[in-house]
Amino acid sequence: MSRWFRSEHMEYISLIVNEDAAHDCLADLGKLAAIQFTDLNPDLTPFQRRYVSYVRRCDELERKLRFFANECDNFGLTLESAGDIDTFLDSPSVLGSSARSLTSGVGKSDATGTQLLESLEVELEGYEGQLKELNAYSEKLTREYNEKVELQEVLEKARRFFMSDAPRMAVSELGGRKSSGARSDALLSGGDDEARDMDMRFSSITGVVATEEKVRFERMIFRATRGNCYVRFAPIKQAITDPETGSLIEKCVFIVFFKSLSIETKLKKICDAFFAHRYSLPDMDDAPAVDRMLTENAQELVDSRTVLLKNQDTRFRLCQMLAQHTERWTWIVLREKAVYHTLNMFKADVSGMLRGEGWVISESFDDVRMSVNRAHSEMDTNMPSHVDQVPKPWPTPPTHFTTNKFTYGYQEFVNTYGIPRYREANPALFTAATFPFLFGVMYGDIGHGLFLFCAEGDVAEMTGTYGDGSSVYPFGLDPIWHVAANELLFFNSFKMKLSVIFGIVQMFSGTCLKGLNAIYFGKRLDFLFEFLPMVAFAASLFIYMVVLIFMKWSINWNSRMLSATCLDPAGDGWGSVDYQETVNGKTGVWVECDGNGDGTCTPWGYSCQGNDDLADKCPLDFGGSGDGCQPPNLITTLINIALAPGVVDEPMYNGQAGMQNLLLAVAGISVPVLLCAKPYFLSKETSTHHHSHDEEEDEEEHGLGEILIHQAIETIEFVLGMVSNTASYLRLWALSLAHSELATVFWEKAILSTLNVNWFATFIGYGIFAGTTFGVLLCMDVLECFLHALRLHWVEFQNKFFHADGVRFAPYSFKQILKDAGSSN
Repeated sequence: MSRWFRSEHMEYISLIVNEDAAHDCLADLGKLAAIQFTDLNPDLTPFQRRYVSYVRRCDELERKLRFFANECDNFGLTLESAGDIDTFLDSPSVLGSSARSLTSGVGKSDATGTQLLESLEVELEGYEGQLKELNAYSEKLTREYNEKVELQEVLEKARRFFMSDAPRMAVSELGGRKSSGARSDALLSGGDDEARDMDMRFSSITGVVATEEKVRFERMIFRATRGNCYVRFAPIKQAITDPETGSLIEKCVFIVFFKSLSIETKLKKICDAFFAHRYSLPDMDDAPAVDRMLTENAQELVDSRTVLLKNQDTRFRLCQMLAQHTERWTWIVLREKAVYHTLNMFKADVSGMLRGEGWVISESFDDVRMSVNRAHSEMDTNMPSHVDQVPKPWPTPPTHFTTNKFTYGYQEFVNTYGIPRYREANPALFTAATFPFLFGVMYGDIGHGLFLFCAEGDVAEMTGTYGDGSSVYPFGLDPIWHVAANELLFFNSFKMKLSVIFGIVQMFSGTCLKGLNAIYFGKRLDFLFEFLPMVAFAASLFIYMVVLIFMKWSINWNSRMLSATCLDPAGDGWGSVDYQETVNGKTGVWVECDGNGDGTCTPWGYSCQGNDDLADKCPLDFGGSGDGCQPPNLITTLINIALAPGVVDEPMYNGQAGMQNLLLAVAGISVPVLLCAKPYFLSKETSTHHHSHDEEEDEEEHGLGEILIHQAIETIEFVLGMVSNTASYLRLWALSLAHSELATVFWEKAILSTLNVNWFATFIGYGIFAGTTFGVLLCMDVLECFLHALRLHWVEFQNKFFHADGVRFAPYSFKQILKDAGSSN
């Protein structure tokens, strides 16, 4: 846990490598995931970088691999996993047959560097060319197949219409009209009767239109021709495949009858606008010609389907092969792209050598040096490598914590709010313990269930009579409170005080962490004039509040109140064991009075007169109206510390008024010290480093003003924050109360109220109880308690010491790159 308390030590290193071995060096460093490189070419645009051509080649390979993945997805094929990332990184690259032939006989660096990209480019380009050619051929075949299917449907629907509904009514576009749009030639030659018969014939246009466009298509024809045409539709049962998108489209056959050349022109334009396919048909009166066309088209349809299925099978087998390697190829390309992208951050100060700088985890420094040296030794280069630490001053180091499955979640809670500074105390270490605890305090049932789970399972039995010390519960509250008349008042008071205690302890712990940070970073002024005044202010008012709460709980108020109670020495109450006060060196000793008063005495021997004040009858002599024998109202006591200094109406110990005045003075002095001391000493330190020139004096005054403003903001935030944050912790009490009361209401109203009705009402009541419990208590209340616990850590706890302006360590890691790519996909 000590490693989790502060971030890992970092070192800023300079790395000089031979350009020929740079690829292998970075390939090994990417597996370590221990170095974060700094861009040494910030002035260069991405297109001016040294290895931009290699990055572009990787981008092109990524595009091809995305194309393969989309094609596999169109066939419903799942890309075969490349296995575990660690195994992939430790194994050599696995390429296809053409890549292996290209890389055979070359060295390790060539096979994993430039030659690797060339091999992948050759292999993937070949597969892409095959797939694109097959796709283009498939689109062409699909379009031809669709045309034959549509023509078959048009022929069948048109023949059925002409045979059943309108024999000898129309002349088809091809058989009855010329291509230039001239009037139809007569099918029968003869006299005037035949001519008049031809004048009564209508021309027709047949085709196929999408079903979803049917209503708009018909409306447009009606408006364009002013109703001077006759339209019939017939649906096509099987859906037609769109050759471009591959989606299925519902279509229908249409036949439009008209009697004008101008209408024909309009109809053709409308068909083109709606992407309707028009088909020329023979004369429907010529049955042999129609049958012959149907037979020929049906045979062509079978041939087209055979060729189309063959093409689809070839594409499917090619995609099956690609699905086995696409993910692995993608990982290889991403790895190579990361290498060249990182090489673009290096600077070529000397010809043939590259220099890089970056942050490395201190304990991994030797591993980095070994990796670089190993890469150079395998390349057998004469130029040695150089890895060494850069002398300070350094840039701001990044923050890195080593986490596991348990600590990762809590670290992300903190990182969501802000990254800790380098080597700053990590709030996540404390969040891992306090977050579940505060959540359990608000939710309640988690704690109860945990105690029941850890119990031995024995049946509880009374070990003594009620009220005896042997029957006191070792943990928790007496269940008798749940049936007491003042249950709600007692639990409210108890939970409110516990909430205040938890809050003050957690906030004070955060203030102490501020002091630990000041000591660790050697900030003497922060420790003396920020941390110590903060501790003095918090302890004098808020820690004192906790002390008063525990003191009130620990005092035997039955004994104190009994010591100021007038009793008859001959009565039954005289000599009770409840009296345990120490008077004149004697504890619990009953003393009879001289009987000069009304005949009653206090346990310590005071003679009661009948009109005595409580202060007269109390033996403690603490002052105030109660003299220490009456339990105080803590809220009033705490308010009077500031509003009525020196006045304690119901003291709990001797000298309480003087102690509270002293604490108030400490709190009052700590505020101006917190406000003014640090800016004053900072200004003195600054003035010793400057000469007394006018410009420098102006700069000094300007800096002092900024320091004063910043310190004033911090002082106001801390002083007012201690008050408001303490009140904010009352949400622990409020949510705990809401959870318990809601559970009680649901049980009483849904279960208890229906038990005495009948079995059906009880059944319905249980359903209501189960539904409300699940929806409100197990869903809504869990989320509410989670958010409130998160807020208490982010705002109330972390703002006492946490700056949240650190820089997260982003190592050069192949594993993280591949994980991010997998999650984005």
